Amino acid sequence: MKDTGIKRAFIIVLDSFGIGREPDAAEFGDGVCNTLRSIYGAKEYDTPYLRDIGMFNIDGVGCGTPVERPLGSFARLRELSRGKDTTTGHWEIAGIVSERPMPTYPDGFPPEVIAELEKAFGKKILCNKPYSGTAVIHDYGREQKETGGLIVYTSADSVLQIAAHEDDVPVEQLYDYCRTARKIMQGEHGVGRIIARPYVGEYPNYTRTPRRHDFSLDPTGDTMMDALARKGLATIGVGKISDIFAGRSISRTLGVNKDNNDGMEKTLKVMDEDFTGLCFVNLVDFDMQYGHRRNIAGYAQAATDFDKQLGEFMAKMRDDDVLMITADHGCDPGAPGTDHTREYVPLLVYGNRIKADNNLGTYPTFAMIGATVADMFDAELTTKGESLLPRLLK
Repeated sequence: MKDTGIKRAFIIVLDSFGIGREPDAAEFGDGVCNTLRSIYGAKEYDTPYLRDIGMFNIDGVGCGTPVERPLGSFARLRELSRGKDTTTGHWEIAGIVSERPMPTYPDGFPPEVIAELEKAFGKKILCNKPYSGTAVIHDYGREQKETGGLIVYTSADSVLQIAAHEDDVPVEQLYDYCRTARKIMQGEHGVGRIIARPYVGEYPNYTRTPRRHDFSLDPTGDTMMDALARKGLATIGVGKISDIFAGRSISRTLGVNKDNNDGMEKTLKVMDEDFTGLCFVNLVDFDMQYGHRRNIAGYAQAATDFDKQLGEFMAKMRDDDVLMITADHGCDPGAPGTDHTREYVPLLVYGNRIKADNNLGTYPTFAMIGATVADMFDAELTTKGESLLPRLLK
């Protein structure tokens, strides 16, 4: 292995933290959008550590004041894949460019799919429409309890979601239904994720629980985790990383986070461990709790809360650690609708081995990240991304 002086790489994905409209955004139904700009103006927003690494020095970021000497290297990445969802974005970060979009169902799933699912479940399917996750349990929760059926719905993303009250359908049983649906939803109907959405409460006060679970397609190409696993290196997933990659080449998972704070607490504990390889972190609250709900103040406060823990993280870093902060798509809380937005994402890179005040410019794919991580550990990865490591190391 070549000596890069790097022992541990940490990638933190701020889920949906976009930094401005991509040139092809109109093809994805998006007008003007910039997630960061929308939250930057909120009184709740205060991210001195992100600022000091170089967030507002990134080309075209459209808000904030650049610092004179950023602490890290920074870039703007464009999505090359034909999508703007969690699975597509994370797969591209890891090295897979999805040239064909995953199927979506703006009018609900076709009758033959519903019939096959009902036969396999032995239960009636309710809803079968694109729906807000909180609204769907409000509108169908009583019928779900009365009929014993399952609420099946989708969104603008390539997903099939199954919701049921935990008192009626135990969580493990709901997971089994999702596993069954995953086997059915392949090929033409191979949605990116089957998502279990358990909830509790009484009408009209239903609440989704943190026992959500995602059942993804198997990754369709080589990933940075595959590359590291072939060399016997650690690949630790925090949050829903293991779910997104169907568990492939994840040596250990710390499971779905209760919230962003929990995800960062888990990550800070991982920093106390001695390992060689990658810790890959997803913080989903930005997207799930605030972006889709178009809650600017909540999104801004979540960024502020993360930044405080980022300060703790930076203080704990070892000399041979590298931190990479990025996103998987946008979800501008200031934009119309509730869908993701097709945006550039930031890349902030920080560590003792990494150049400071280093503007890397704009690159055409998130897969630059996967290529760079593989290069850090002299691991071979098949990807359209190119390693930034030569431009990052001091």
